[in-house]
Amino acid sequence: MTQTTSDTTAAHKLSLPALIAMVIGSMVGAGVFTLPQRFAVQTGVWGAVIAWAIAGTGMLMLAFVFQSLAVRKPQLDNGVYVYAKTGFGVYPGFLSAIGFWASACAGNTFYWVLITSTLGPVVPAFGDGDTIWAILVSSAGIWAFYLLIMRGVKEAAAINTIVTIAKLVPLLLFLVVVIVVFKPDVFVANLTGGYDTGGDSLFSQVSGTMLVTVFVFLGIEGASVYSRYAKKRTDVGRATVLGFVSVLALFALITIISYGILPKDEIAKLRQPSVGSVLEAAVGPWGAWFISAGLIISVLGAYLAWSLMAAEVLFAAASDKDLPRFLAKTTAKKVPGNALLLTTLMIQALLVIVYFASGALDFMLDLTAALALAPFALVGMYALKIATTRDGYDGVSEEVRRREIVVAVLTVVYTLFLVYAAGLGFSLLACILLAPATILYGVARREQRGRLFTVPGWIVFALLIIGAIAGIVGLADGWISI
Repeated sequence: MTQTTSDTTAAHKLSLPALIAMVIGSMVGAGVFTLPQRFAVQTGVWGAVIAWAIAGTGMLMLAFVFQSLAVRKPQLDNGVYVYAKTGFGVYPGFLSAIGFWASACAGNTFYWVLITSTLGPVVPAFGDGDTIWAILVSSAGIWAFYLLIMRGVKEAAAINTIVTIAKLVPLLLFLVVVIVVFKPDVFVANLTGGYDTGGDSLFSQVSGTMLVTVFVFLGIEGASVYSRYAKKRTDVGRATVLGFVSVLALFALITIISYGILPKDEIAKLRQPSVGSVLEAAVGPWGAWFISAGLIISVLGAYLAWSLMAAEVLFAAASDKDLPRFLAKTTAKKVPGNALLLTTLMIQALLVIVYFASGALDFMLDLTAALALAPFALVGMYALKIATTRDGYDGVSEEVRRREIVVAVLTVVYTLFLVYAAGLGFSLLACILLAPATILYGVARREQRGRLFTVPGWIVFALLIIGAIAGIVGLADGWISI
């Protein structure tokens, strides 16, 4: 496969620091500010340590997969989508693209819910981010960002680099302050999370944290998504791994040291953003306000990055003729305008759903993570496929190839475990969202006068429809809720 656009010039290329900033900016968003409360609901210190060890190992393997694929398949751009297509066919590749895109849209919806929820104490009309006023303000925000990004991808990426630096300051201050006021006796009392006193088993506790760890790591594919903008192809893998290691250390520290400030049960009841509530317990009300300001900066920066990535995925799929051609159109400033418009419309629709959802914040977080699981699993499976068949390994030593096989296997195992941890309900909800999107695939195939499905494609489509029907029945009967 060739580069998706032939007119990407040096003026639009991103350096290694800019790519690293894009990866960090994509991951360090709203999720990090919710970690203490989300973890305390599920587990104590030991469970948190194990959860981050599992998530860190699994996501590091995924980062290594992206790194190796950037080297083994340098001709493939926009990795999340094209790896699935190249390895398993047009329709699975389409579903991977749409799944990743829908995940980004749900994540951006979560961002606006959290912003308005954070402002709730100041503007009571916003409530928990799910009132009509909150949705109207959020809607104005998403269209303002649409206009900003339409000015040009390069300009938006530069803004994101600045925002990434600015938003790390309150989080680093949080770490310093909380370490200073750390209470060892409180920390020790929070070690088990209750598994030794008749509560949930340690395995159940750890499983319950998996979706939030996926959510906060979404964006690990950022450098790969922006591969066609990299000045040097080798920078793609470096940016992914360097960004990941930095973010893992930040997430784990924020989660674990919070157990040294308040009892687990109290942390579990904190208002989001719980990082601010923990800091408030440590230093007083100014802590909550300081973190809230940092959260808003963080979320706006992450929203910018995720909007770019979502539109980029649609643009790449359309450029490869797997989505309707209108999504491949760009503006004079090289912005995929129609893809960005469809992305913004999807976020707008999800904001409307928020009004009817119960526990909108947690629901959108978990849905975002669940939608990303299949695309990530397919990336791992593709890496395993090319390593076992020696595709792209000419001149590579057997030792290196075997090591990359192990990494790919661990990635696949990890992502399948995440599917199990997410539960059947979110898998069926994902089917409900993905099944109608197949209409876009059908339009694209008609434009190309191509065969709609191969036999495996028909099987995948049938399973998707069955899942969507089961999901609708589940919503109607009440055993799946939003």
